[in-house]
Order: sequence, then structure tokens, then C-alpha cells
Amino acid sequence: MDRRTRQRGYFWLMGTCLVLILLAWNVVRLWSTTAAVLMSVVAALIPPVAAFVGNQGALDESSPPTPDEDQ
Repeated sequence: MDRRTRQRGYFWLMGTCLVLILLAWNVVRLWSTTAAVLMSVVAALIPPVAAFVGNQGALDESSPPTPDEDQ
């Protein structure tokens, strides 16, 4: 995965997390507190996944060249 794709995935996931939290506690809680809590739980699970997506393959880009690559 290239850096741009990883960044795009990270921002989509974190944006989804923010939207879920905002909707849960500003709109959904008026009808169902249980649904709002479930939305919050899902939103709490997204940041670790987003961090994984954002860092996937980052070490490959930052590693120093091996002697085989110099030739």
C-alpha cells in the first residue's frame, strides 16, 4: 500500500468514528440509549484499526537500502 492510500483509509476511519460519536449522543440517544451506547462501542473500536491501517507498510518505506539494492 502506498502512503496516500494509507492516509486516505486512516482519515475515513477516523471521520467515521467522529460521525458515530456525534450522531450517537446528539441524535440517537433521544430515541434509544442502548443504540447510542452500541454506536459508541463501535466508535471506540475504530481508532486501533485506523492506526493499523495508517501504519501498514510504513516500515518498508523507511528502511535503509540493502546492499543488493545499491547495485
